[in-house]
Amino acid sequence: QVQLVESGGGLVQAGGSLRLSCAASGLTFSRYGMGWFRQAPGKEREFVAGMWWSDTTTNYADSVKGRFTISRDNAKNTVYLQMNSLKPEDTAVYYCAAGLAGLSTNAYRYWGQGTQVTVSS
Repeated sequence: QVQLVESGGGLVQAGGSLRLSCAASGLTFSRYGMGWFRQAPGKEREFVAGMWWSDTTTNYADSVKGRFTISRDNAKNTVYLQMNSLKPEDTAVYYCAAGLAGLSTNAYRYWGQGTQVTVSS
């Protein structure tokens, strides 16, 4: 059974930082692309960042480029999202996903339950 468990969310002031983690089990982690998505209240789930299985290709939404960094540790079956210079508009539930590492939710087969990130102004 595949499980993706996010952690690291919380409340932070604008300009602050958080690091999200996503621990994966039940799959050959190194063979999957990994992505982070977010969903704010009343909005659709949107792509944030993705990393190919090869660990050499990454993609970011324009809204987070230069502020967020995705990384992975295949030895620990974990993907990370380092979020710096956070803004109130980054407030959302953040989800990690495993799949093809594309930009669409359709590219991902497995999803975590999400972790809340709230940025106060």
